[in-house]
Amino acid sequence: MSLPVVWLDDALLVVNKPSGLLALPDGYDPSAPHLRSMLEPVYGRLWIVHRLDRETSGLVLLASSAAVHRTMNTQFEQRQVEKIYHAIVIGLPPWQALTVNQPLRINVGRRRRTAVDPLRGKPAETQLYRLQDLGAFSLVEARPTTGRTHQIRAHLAACGFPIAGDPLYGPGEAAQTPFARLMLHALSLRLVHPFTGEPLALKAPYPDDFQTVMSRLEKHLGS
Repeated sequence: MSLPVVWLDDALLVVNKPSGLLALPDGYDPSAPHLRSMLEPVYGRLWIVHRLDRETSGLVLLASSAAVHRTMNTQFEQRQVEKIYHAIVIGLPPWQALTVNQPLRINVGRRRRTAVDPLRGKPAETQLYRLQDLGAFSLVEARPTTGRTHQIRAHLAACGFPIAGDPLYGPGEAAQTPFARLMLHALSLRLVHPFTGEPLALKAPYPDDFQTVMSRLEKHLGS
């Protein structure tokens, strides 16, 4: 499995993770491939700064030391890192831009989903932008300012526009849609380099499967 390197220096390693690859070891299947098991034989000991869901593609940031890991965690906790995701959602949002402020509680119910819970949930904010209409679907940009588990997936579903191919938050017929996986991609990160103090902008192009779906929807729209 190819792991394109987006950035590499003495402090940071940033890769464009493909959909289907775990970011961290699976407690149920410790032998399943994951980012660290694939990267550490090449780059040495690594610390994952933030994770993506298994089916989400895109940028993952890893630190070369525990000290760098702490520095980067602080940036994330203090909301100094700008994260941008692109998602293909089911439906056509009536808004061009929307800020979702809905508290989220994780591990709810038998399926351990993240759910909107005004009483017991933790604050969660996602800025949403409609980028492109794709027939019965839309391309949406999501900018989470907090980092709750499944935040983008849960907020979009709560708004009535679940991500295409999402078996956990999509409608019952989601499994019958022509999407092979969750159509969510971590597109870009803007952060401060832990050694130089300079701003660092990173971007991961759409993977082939995401781009193929986009092209297919655009072609169908134009036919």
